[in-house]
Amino acid sequence: MASHAQARSRGRVSKPRRWLAEFGWRHLVALAVLVFGLVPILYVVSAAFNPKGTLSATSLLPSGFSLNSFQRLFSDPNIPFGQWFLNSLMIAVPAAFISILISSLAAYAFSRFRFRGRRPMLLFLLLIQMFPAFLSVVALYLIFGRIGEFYPAAGLNTKLGLMLVYMGGALGVSTWLMKGFFDTIPKELDEAATIDGASHAQIFFGMILPLATPIIAISGILAFVGTMNDFILASLFLTDRPEMTLAVGLKTLTAANSPASYFGIFAAGTLLTSVLTVAVFMSLQRYIVSGLTGGAVKG
Repeated sequence: MASHAQARSRGRVSKPRRWLAEFGWRHLVALAVLVFGLVPILYVVSAAFNPKGTLSATSLLPSGFSLNSFQRLFSDPNIPFGQWFLNSLMIAVPAAFISILISSLAAYAFSRFRFRGRRPMLLFLLLIQMFPAFLSVVALYLIFGRIGEFYPAAGLNTKLGLMLVYMGGALGVSTWLMKGFFDTIPKELDEAATIDGASHAQIFFGMILPLATPIIAISGILAFVGTMNDFILASLFLTDRPEMTLAVGLKTLTAANSPASYFGIFAAGTLLTSVLTVAVFMSLQRYIVSGLTGGAVKG
C-alpha cells in the first residue's frame, strides 16, 4: 500500500515536469514571441491616442485618450497625408498588377515550355533575389538620372520612374511560386484545349489564370504590401514633399529637425496606413494558405 501511494505521488509530481519538458517550453516561446510582436504595436497605439502627442510623454500604457493627432494629420497644411496616400496607391496598384502579369507570363513559359537555358534562367532568377535591393541603389540612381535627361517624366523624382523600378523586380520569388502552382495544373487540360483549336494566349488567359486564382492573390498581396512599405527606393526617387509616398512622408515627421509633437501624428498615420494592409490581407486570406502551399508542391 505504501509503495503504491509513493508511486502515485511520484506520478503526480512528474506529470507537471513532463508537461513542462514536452509542451510547456513551447508555450513560453509563443508567449515571448507574442510579447515581442505586441509591445511595438501597443506603443504606437498609445502614441497615436496620447493627448500630448509627444515622444517624451508617450508610454506603453496610455495615460489619456484624444483624437488630436488624427485631426492634425488631416488639418495641418504642412502634412499632405491624403496626397501621400494617393501617391502610394497610384504607384502600388499599377506596379502590383503589372508585376503579377509579368510573373504569370514568365511562370507559364517556364512551366509549360521546354527550351534551352530554361533551368539556368530559373536559378538565375532565384540567385538575384538573394541580394538586397539597396545594393542596386547607386546604379538605379545613375540610370534614371540619365533617363530623366531625355524623358523627364520617367526620371528621378517621378512616380513613373519609381513604378518602373518596382516592375523591374517582378521576375523573382513570385515567378517561382507561380511556376510551382502551374506545375500542379494537369497538362492534359492544355492538350485538350489545343486539340479544340485554342492558342497559347487563350489557354493562359481563359483556363490557366482562373485555376491559378490562389497564387495570383498571394503574389498580388506580396507585391502590393512590399511596394506600399518600401522606403529605401522611394526615398531615393521621390524627394519633393508633395510627391512622397506614405513611408517616406511619414518618416519626415520623425526627422531630427521636426517638432517632437509630430510623433503622435506619425503614430496616427502609421495606424491608418496599416488599416489598408490589414484589409487587403483579410479580404484575400482564404487564398493565402492554398496559394503558398500549392506553389511549393513542385519546383
